[in-house]
Amino acid sequence: MAKLFLVRHLQSQWNLENRFTGWTDVPLSRQANREVKRIIRQLKNKKIDVIYTSPLIRNQITTLKILQGLSSKKYPIFRHFKGKMKDWGNFKELNQNYWPVYVSENLNERYYGRLQGLNKAQIMKKYGKTKVQLWRRSFTVKPPGGESLKDTYQRVVPFYRKYIEKDLKKGKNVLVVASHNSLRALVKYLEQIPDQEIAQLEIPYGGTREYEFN
Repeated sequence: MAKLFLVRHLQSQWNLENRFTGWTDVPLSRQANREVKRIIRQLKNKKIDVIYTSPLIRNQITTLKILQGLSSKKYPIFRHFKGKMKDWGNFKELNQNYWPVYVSENLNERYYGRLQGLNKAQIMKKYGKTKVQLWRRSFTVKPPGGESLKDTYQRVVPFYRKYIEKDLKKGKNVLVVASHNSLRALVKYLEQIPDQEIAQLEIPYGGTREYEFN
């Protein structure tokens, strides 16, 4: 049985300030150091063979904090996917003291376009709660100049099927640390959530989900 663990990144400073983050790199908030202890407790006795994350710094730092908390004897080593490589290599040169961590922009948060950096409450006051909620949570509606969840789905799911699913079929346990909407897209695929129901799906900062595959 292979297992898939999904973890949303820890709270960032812009999350704390209630701002649209998207593809902007911002540090984690101080609250993150308390949140990570809960994730480590949840994953402590789980076997993890391979990790996937995105180049956004909040995802990579969350990954590091989790792995450092899980073991003092294993060290993560990151490999970024670049260009049109056929594969990412298999880390044969590494021994059991290392965790392979694959990094891809396909797991980035959705791009929020012209909303990035703006305060969510102020945007709701300007455009109305209903419209902003559609921008944030619906499947097909795009924020101004940004991606819809459908756009995010169309880059996350093919990546999952090409790389992560391949590892699961080999019996490997996989940890994915990513952003809210990239994970919502993946959960929609895994749980076959209808388009009209996906708006109700929320994953909190540091939230985890576990799947088992036979």
